[in-house]
Amino acid sequence: MAMLDLLLQSSSSVSLLGALVVLLLVYLVSSFSFSSQGDRKEPPGPKPLPLLGNLLQLDLKRPYNTLLKLSKKYGSVFTVYLGSEKVVVLAGYKTVKEALVNHADEFGDRLPMQILHDVTKGHGILWSNGDSWKEMRRFALTNLRDFGMGKRACEDKIIEECQHLIEVLKNYKGEAFDSTRPVNYSVSNIICSIVYGNRFEYDDPEFTSLVDRTNRNIELVGSPSAQLYKLFPWIGRWIADKQEMVRLAAANREQNLQLFSRLKETLNPQMCRGFVDAFLVRKQSLEESGKTNSHFHNDNLMQTVLNLFAAGTDTTATTLRWGLLFMAKNPKIQDQVQEELSRVIGSRQVQVEDRKNLPFTDAVIHETQRLGNIVPMSLPHKTSQDVTFQGHFIKKGTTVYPLLTSVLYDESEWENPHSFHPAHFLDKDGKFVKRDAFMPFSAGRRACPGESLAMMELFIFFTSLLQNFRFTPPPGVSEDELDLTPRMGFTRNPSPHKLCAVPCM
Repeated sequence: MAMLDLLLQSSSSVSLLGALVVLLLVYLVSSFSFSSQGDRKEPPGPKPLPLLGNLLQLDLKRPYNTLLKLSKKYGSVFTVYLGSEKVVVLAGYKTVKEALVNHADEFGDRLPMQILHDVTKGHGILWSNGDSWKEMRRFALTNLRDFGMGKRACEDKIIEECQHLIEVLKNYKGEAFDSTRPVNYSVSNIICSIVYGNRFEYDDPEFTSLVDRTNRNIELVGSPSAQLYKLFPWIGRWIADKQEMVRLAAANREQNLQLFSRLKETLNPQMCRGFVDAFLVRKQSLEESGKTNSHFHNDNLMQTVLNLFAAGTDTTATTLRWGLLFMAKNPKIQDQVQEELSRVIGSRQVQVEDRKNLPFTDAVIHETQRLGNIVPMSLPHKTSQDVTFQGHFIKKGTTVYPLLTSVLYDESEWENPHSFHPAHFLDKDGKFVKRDAFMPFSAGRRACPGESLAMMELFIFFTSLLQNFRFTPPPGVSEDELDLTPRMGFTRNPSPHKLCAVPCM
């Protein structure tokens, strides 16, 4: 007892600190309790550690793989703790569809990642909620359609851009090249023509820097350090990725301010050239009518444009690059695509209306989207109210991950979920078949607003490139040696690689 008194007297400050740590751990452990409140049964899951939660069980570079494995043990609705944050994961086609479609309102809010909230401040359409989100999404959808999405005018823009890309690839003269930048620049020009009202040359430094910074930011958002910053914001000042992202985002904002300024100087309300013009006209009209509480303000313009630019560039370009890589990896399937194109189309330019006559090619594109699995965890959702779902109680404000990888690789929905298998989308007569579990754009009220544009782009770009080139591994590399391991990032990109685009005779 005397020894204990001596220790307490000699190390009172240490003891106080220890007591505080113990209290903190008790608090954290209690916050991790899986016990039901009353009769409310909460989703099961692996036991978390204090402070760290289940982080040590996750592959932070590819967390969707770990979550997919956990779903095999804990079921289609389960809980994990990312640090002290409670997250409910939805796995499998039936469960994800039921939540996002049948319970769209309850699961319809968005939870922005901390590193993105620092930049967006809740504006735009990807990471916002409430009336601002509804207004911006409605306006974006209307104007995307007005400026060509799904229309022949947009198809003509895509075809024109395809020709520019084809010329760039011809300049490589069949030698190995990295497809990242030429494909990104070409695809990005489609959304640029809709948003800004014009395309850019591939050597325009203003354009290339905007695209390159955007793609780098998307990579950084998915980095392990960005995930840790979300969980422990106080470490932000020591995270180099966060500092780089802030600098890149600031540069993109500054560049867009210059673009907006030039567009405003030549604005004609009677002849809007693109989304920015339409937004400026609406903003001016509301200001003239004295409406000062409108959602049409500069911050929403900036973030909505940046959202459209990023989403309209990265996902479609990444899918297209996966498609070319799959063709080089599977030469027999590439043979079948090119045979069908030659037989049905010949040497003329492919058009969207040709899709119905190219079932195998259409199936290959859909299989590319499925296996490419571009956004494996979807964007995080948040419950807007308390909800009982499949017998589990989920509290209002809970983070929810609809695990799209579990939908696109659902073993109960796909015959060969982990292989490139175009027959997933063909019937016994070789006709194209839609599959309910094909959900690369998510579903429900938060589904990608640019889905029809992306599908049009993928079809025209893919078919046009396969008409003009045969894609092969670099010299000295076999098909088997092509690496399909995805690169770390917020979206699931191919690892750095090179291909040869050999002109068709």
